Amino acid sequence: MRQSKCSIRKKKGEQMKKIVLLRHGESVWNKENRFTGWTDVDLTEKGIEEANKAGITLREYGFNFDKAYTSYLKRAVKTMNCVLDEMDLDWIPVEKSWRLNEKHYGDLQGLNKAETAEKYGEEQVLIWRRSYDIAPNPLSESDLRNPRFDYRYHKVPDAELPRTESLKDTIDRIMPYWESDIFPNLKTANTLLVVAHGNSLRGIIKHLKHISNEDIVKLNLPTAIPYVFEFDENLKVVNDYFLGNPEEIKKLMEAVANQGKKK
Repeated sequence: MRQSKCSIRKKKGEQMKKIVLLRHGESVWNKENRFTGWTDVDLTEKGIEEANKAGITLREYGFNFDKAYTSYLKRAVKTMNCVLDEMDLDWIPVEKSWRLNEKHYGDLQGLNKAETAEKYGEEQVLIWRRSYDIAPNPLSESDLRNPRFDYRYHKVPDAELPRTESLKDTIDRIMPYWESDIFPNLKTANTLLVVAHGNSLRGIIKHLKHISNEDIVKLNLPTAIPYVFEFDENLKVVNDYFLGNPEEIKKLMEAVANQGKKK
């Protein structure tokens, strides 16, 4: 029987190919309820604790990764480092890619979500946060937040660097990397770890679970809760579940959903 995605893995069971998706721990701007996007903010102390807890949980459930992937943003990189350290897997190969970065929120970046909802309405903020193909207003070419001014992206063609993104744009950015670099490694590896961001991971989950454009708006990922996908010998998804208490995860998801509501 297919396990609920929010159920706890009761036992290790038979060996299956697995990919674990993990959103980074709480960041400074998560705590301040700001649109973050490509802004490179750090983890809070709580975020570090969440990342360490994720590593402990994965270790206790017997996970052992062959390779890890993460974005260019420090909140994801540091979360991955904490997880691998707790699992004594600091030595495994790690690959970083700008394609795993968070959705670019354009000129919303830095704004408080609740205050933005007060100004533009909760429905509009929900569209900006969770809709499939509607992007916020873009950054101008002279805006210093524009990624073309950031040295870490100097090898990325300017035409590929976003000034804003919808979820569709984010998925279009991620999928070539997923299909060329990450997913093919599952043919020779047993278990892979992908540490990234709420929207970049929503894009991967949409792809793996064939979630409709309309239903993806309802998916909210909590910080630092491992989400496991299991695959059969043909690399077809046969099971997916969060590691953790279902009631606690439900509350965490609701808290994420409520970030875009008025105070």
